[in-house]
Order: sequence, then C-alpha cells, then structure tokens
Amino acid sequence: MRLLVVGAGSTGGYFGVRLAQAGRDVTFLVRLGRAAQLRETGLHLLSPHGNATLQPNVATAEAITGPYDVVLLTVKGFQLEAALNDLAPAVGPKTMILPVLNGMRHMDLLAERFTRNNLVGCALKVATVLRDDGTIVQLAPLQEIAYGELNGELTPRMQALDEFMNGADIGPRLSSTIDREMWEKWILLAALGAITCLMGGTVGEIEACPGGARFALQLLDEVVAIVKAVGVPPSEVFVSTARAQLTAKGSGFASSMFRDVQSGRPVEVESIIGDLVRRGNQAGITAPLLSAAYVRLSVYQNKVAATF
Repeated sequence: MRLLVVGAGSTGGYFGVRLAQAGRDVTFLVRLGRAAQLRETGLHLLSPHGNATLQPNVATAEAITGPYDVVLLTVKGFQLEAALNDLAPAVGPKTMILPVLNGMRHMDLLAERFTRNNLVGCALKVATVLRDDGTIVQLAPLQEIAYGELNGELTPRMQALDEFMNGADIGPRLSSTIDREMWEKWILLAALGAITCLMGGTVGEIEACPGGARFALQLLDEVVAIVKAVGVPPSEVFVSTARAQLTAKGSGFASSMFRDVQSGRPVEVESIIGDLVRRGNQAGITAPLLSAAYVRLSVYQNKVAATF
C-alpha cells in the first residue's frame, strides 16, 4: 500500500513518521514552505514512546500525478476546503480516505467532492503539538487510531488496511462501530472545548469552583441531547465515563482548543462547536451553554484570523 499523509503538522507528522519507521510507503503532501523545511531539517518527534528523526518523502500538490491506496487527511477543519483541491489527483475510485478531522461536517464535504465509497471511518486519540521550529511533541503516552467501514462490515480492504497499520507504534484498532465512535469523539471534544474555553480553565480548576461541576454536566447534557437527535447515540458507558472525566477533582484535562486559545492560535470553532449548534437548532433543540461558548470562541476567532 502507498499512503499519502495530507499535512505534516502535529498529528499527520506523528502518525506518518511512526508508519514510515515500520517500513510503510509514506509520502507527505505539504505546502511549498513546509516542504522546504522538511527537506532541509527532516521531521523530529519527541515522544514517551521514543524520539525519532525522519527524512520524509514529501510532495507538493503539483507533484501528485496519480491515485494512492490510502489518504490520511490530517488538516484542521478550517483548512479542509483548500486541501481538497490539493489531494484530488491522489484519489481514485478505490482510494481509501481516512479523515482524522474533528466533528462530522468533513464527512459530508468529502462525500460531495469524491464518493461515499472512498470514505473510511476514523477516530484517533493522541495529544501532540507542533513547535515553532517544526518539532512534534507528544504530550502523553496515550495513542490510538481506530478505523473501519462506516456500516460496520469487515471487508477485504479493511483487512488490508489493518495489516498495513499493524506493526507501527500507533495503537491501531479495527472497529466495527466506528460511526458511533466518531460521534462520541465529537461529543467529548465539543463538551470539553466549550467547558474549558468558556470558563478559562482546566477541568480541575472549574470543578473546584462553586457550581463548576454542575455547569460542566449541564453542558455535556446539551451536547448529548443534540447528538441523540441528529447523529448516532452514544453508549451509556461512554456517557458515564465522560461525566467522570469532565468533573474530575484536580484534573489538568483541557482541550486542544483551550491550548490554542492560550497560544493565540486559530481554533476549529465552526467544525467542533458551530456545526453542532446549527444541527441542534435545525432539530429544535436549544443549547444555551453550548451557544454561549460558540459566541465566545467566534469572537476570539475573528480577532486572531487577521494575523494568520
């Protein structure tokens, strides 16, 4: 299999390097500036699973002349529409697209641009950041990439993809319930992002305040209610775990959106929160706390957009 990783940021760079270390055929599709940087300095990882340096195979959009077997799409939500034009030559009728973007809007956009058959469900758990010098830092040992057919079938292409992924130190897992897992991931991202960004603190800092835990659970309930109405309902085990995670005493748990706000970076407010608010409105569900977080983050995004 030939894999094209779209983007060499903290997520794409990390998983691409680990797959290349395992001997897989990996190419990174990047912009001209990032391509020049990677050719000069390589990709550097700092990780609890072992540091690594790789001289990667890189390509820019004009160099893509034919389809790849797998496309791992790792750009931010606000970069997606521009990336679609760049990756289009790499997508053929049998190409599997594994998007690891947040939310679910990207699935509709990809199906419109290509086909539903090209799409593979994908959900990952990893905490990484990209330093200004291009170094990728993994912040915690947890790492997992789950994938599967959206209808849950075990197809020959999923067996081939699972074989390709296994052997790399990335926590690969073939899932028969990936559609539900993607919606569950969105629930946790939206709730955690809204809670921490709206209140300006970590889970533990919010829980320590009067009414903090109650606020967190009310916001989670809003998100779950929307998903139950418009998507795939989460499991009871997931909801119970999420309630505990979002109210844990002394927890330093915070969303990547919260870290981006602290660093003055753009945030994925539309794909993680805005799209969920809109779907809720269409279903007649009011979510005042989630809507307040959407306004708060939209104000922030409008301020920083001009600088990026």
